[in-house]
Amino acid sequence: MQKLKEFLQAKTPIGEDSWAELEGLFQRGKLRKGEHFASYQEAARRIAFLESGIVRAYFVNKEGKEYNKQFFTSPGIIGAYTSLLTQRPNQIPQQALVDCEIWVANYKSVAQLYDRFQDLERLGRVIAESYFLEKEQKELEMALLNATERYLLLRKRYPELENQIPQYHIASYLSISTTQLSRIRRRLSEEKIEGF
Repeated sequence: MQKLKEFLQAKTPIGEDSWAELEGLFQRGKLRKGEHFASYQEAARRIAFLESGIVRAYFVNKEGKEYNKQFFTSPGIIGAYTSLLTQRPNQIPQQALVDCEIWVANYKSVAQLYDRFQDLERLGRVIAESYFLEKEQKELEMALLNATERYLLLRKRYPELENQIPQYHIASYLSISTTQLSRIRRRLSEEKIEGF
């Protein structure tokens, strides 16, 4: 729970009274590798603090092919945000790629504290803004950068990720094939690019 408090305090200051109320809403939990935190076509109700582990957000096209939209690494917040806000069925599942330690809370219970605690309402806004910024940044990267540039950026952003999850998840996130990813890695290694 201390890691959760430190993570949130780094986003924006939270008063002790606010923290006492918020802390009571979270329960320790686990996500096993392969388990979903937010399932497809279910209305989301929970958020969680990812204390350790890696979670992916993904979507499936009409042909049944999966595309990784986002990786969540610890420390961070997970939850199907659009579904939480609209209460519509979730379109972007979230799945653990490794065993994860989490702290889980009911989103509605957290949101109800916003009326009583201005610092918690500000915290909710800051987290929502960070989601928006990440989403826009990913869209720009996909539109403006080539596959090698996107790969190097991913390595910088998530330095340990490649050692923890299968390469096909990395390739899916970059919107390239595993063969393309292998070629990029081999070429960068031959060119002795920093980090290889």
